[in-house]
Amino acid sequence: MRVLLINPHYPITEIPSPPLGLAFLAAVLERAGVEVEVLDFVVFPYSLEMLQSELEAFLPDIVGLTSVTMNFHEAARVLKDVKRIKSDIFTIMGGPHVTFCPQETMMSVPELDCVVLGEGEEAIVELIRAIERGCDLRSIKGIVCRANSRIHRTEARKGFVDLDALPLPARHLLPLGRYRALGLPVSMTTSRACPFKCIFCAGQKMFGHKVRTRNIDAVANEFEMLSKLNFDVISIADDLFTAKKKHCMAVCDEIISRKIEQNWTSFARVDTVSRELLDKMKEAGCRDICFGVETGNAEILKTINKGTTIDQVVTAVAMCKEAGINPIASFILGLPGETPETLQETLDFALKLKGLGAGYGFHLLAPFPGTKVREESDKYGIKILTNDWTQYHANRAIVETPSANRKMLDEIVVQWETTLTKWREVVRAKMKRGEAAEEDVKQLQWIEHKEEIYNLMMSRAIEEKGTWPAETGPVSESGSLRTLVNRVNGLTDKSRERLYEALNSAREQKNLRCSQDQGRINWAWVDYL
Repeated sequence: MRVLLINPHYPITEIPSPPLGLAFLAAVLERAGVEVEVLDFVVFPYSLEMLQSELEAFLPDIVGLTSVTMNFHEAARVLKDVKRIKSDIFTIMGGPHVTFCPQETMMSVPELDCVVLGEGEEAIVELIRAIERGCDLRSIKGIVCRANSRIHRTEARKGFVDLDALPLPARHLLPLGRYRALGLPVSMTTSRACPFKCIFCAGQKMFGHKVRTRNIDAVANEFEMLSKLNFDVISIADDLFTAKKKHCMAVCDEIISRKIEQNWTSFARVDTVSRELLDKMKEAGCRDICFGVETGNAEILKTINKGTTIDQVVTAVAMCKEAGINPIASFILGLPGETPETLQETLDFALKLKGLGAGYGFHLLAPFPGTKVREESDKYGIKILTNDWTQYHANRAIVETPSANRKMLDEIVVQWETTLTKWREVVRAKMKRGEAAEEDVKQLQWIEHKEEIYNLMMSRAIEEKGTWPAETGPVSESGSLRTLVNRVNGLTDKSRERLYEALNSAREQKNLRCSQDQGRINWAWVDYL
């Protein structure tokens, strides 16, 4: 049995990491004796030809995709193409979006044969065994499938996955090298679930409310392994890494005791950190902590069941700075109760946190399937403007409150985006004068290199222009790189110098490789580590 797992396109602006969920699924399938491949259209450009080539080469019996709401339409497009190329392939989809609207999904995407609900590691193995044996799929718990021209939702699975029973994610199947070349993080988890009940989050429905933690040695072993892959940062992608202080401290202690030197980031709540914990996290290599602050208005915090206060935010930010960790505040605009006055409170509060040394960013409320704010939108006074899932990227308004309309909300985000663009222009000008702060230069170069490398990857510039005859025998890498820049110039809208900076950085970090063989020069991305 062969299974092809596909990661559909997801915007690079959302700072994606290698698809951890698919890597877990691939690992349990490999352990069960299934042959697996992963096709990642986040870092490879999607085309019908590439998909067809993979299907013809690998000959999968089953194709499985994951998706969140914002890229569900991309996943559906891939499914349609899979069936168009080879109609007898069995198709499966999982992830939070289809978990909370499976029947609607099955009706709108006739090319989809089955939805796996919630955590999929146990169900996927049982499902594929049933397909292999020709069994009635309605015997598999926790899925939605087609049978006798009808859509059937089977009995729910009881309990949640034992994390310590899972194998390590099958990262050998992922194009880690491309993520590293883009300066993106590699991710791992030490726990699943969040005990809190924010109305804009469906996490509890997906993973439960009881936090399940992994064995400390297993966590540290995985962390140590990832630290050897030369990623700039490891993202601890737990819903709430600081949910259990004892677990968090134990993870940090083990990293410290093993003397692992590696930057990492995590998510936290302002009411789950203390100076003691932050000092320990810093000692273990934590560089940034992202706090879901959401709003600067105390009443809205209560309405959304956040359970935190404005004072706790200020205290947490101050403690982070004292410990030497960069705090990042994430805000959501357009929450229930939003008014012009509360929006101004949030903007003022963001600037106050900036003055205390915190970074910050804005998103607009997206009422995702499975969230309380969507299911009880009338109760919360939220008007949902569209069910077009392509609009659920949280960067433009798709909800309104009685006092805060779409135009008002969008204007704030557009102004913020404009400020970031102007910041880039100012830093670039200061760099030319030799006056730019080192941290600003580093941040700007990371952004611009990421954009350059991504454009080259998505245009297949290296694949199409990175090979040519060596006319005068062996050529130095630096000279060859200048030739490469000239060959790919024009495929992006950036200057030759900026192209050179990005490609040279990728070469120095061993993400771009040059070889000379049989009179030809060959440049290629280092896809697999």
